[in-house]
Amino acid sequence: MTRFVMAIDLDRCLGCDACVVACMTENQVPDDAGARLRMREVVMGTFPKLSGEFRPEACFHCDDPPCVDACPTGATFQTIEGVVLVNEDRCAGCKACMTACPYGMRYLHTEGYVDKCTYCYHRLKEGRQPACVETCPTSARIFGDLEDLNGPIQQAMANARSVDRVEAIGGATPSLLYLNSRVLGSRRSLGEENV
Repeated sequence: MTRFVMAIDLDRCLGCDACVVACMTENQVPDDAGARLRMREVVMGTFPKLSGEFRPEACFHCDDPPCVDACPTGATFQTIEGVVLVNEDRCAGCKACMTACPYGMRYLHTEGYVDKCTYCYHRLKEGRQPACVETCPTSARIFGDLEDLNGPIQQAMANARSVDRVEAIGGATPSLLYLNSRVLGSRRSLGEENV
């Protein structure tokens, strides 16, 4: 069964925000609405011994997303491939899903519905990559089927010196993978975590 995930090679990410702009353009996100994708700068250590990296963040499309159960109208749902979506026509704008998301990856659109990253699901249905992946000038973003043993995700994981993901909170297990983190960088693979 297909399980879509995003991997980001933090050695390659320049923090240029090309992915953020591509996302806003592709999904027609108003400037004053919020963001489906954000860029964080992470710095650790004490001067002069500092370590840092850019860390792109968006909806983590969790394995067991609490936002789905929290939605009273069924507007938030998960596809068979693991992509968490919001049906804007069914969304009441109550923000229950926003409260349930332990990572703060949702926002209220100016038109009154909750919005978030969809991995550009409309593009996936056409056999295309998400806009952020296609636009990244350094190919830091890798997208594909985690279950495809010969696919780009498995290849990227095999070639990475470390593979990490954001800590699971409240039963939500993020599917976004960070490769080659200088800040996290503790594990070679996620096999022991049953990704």
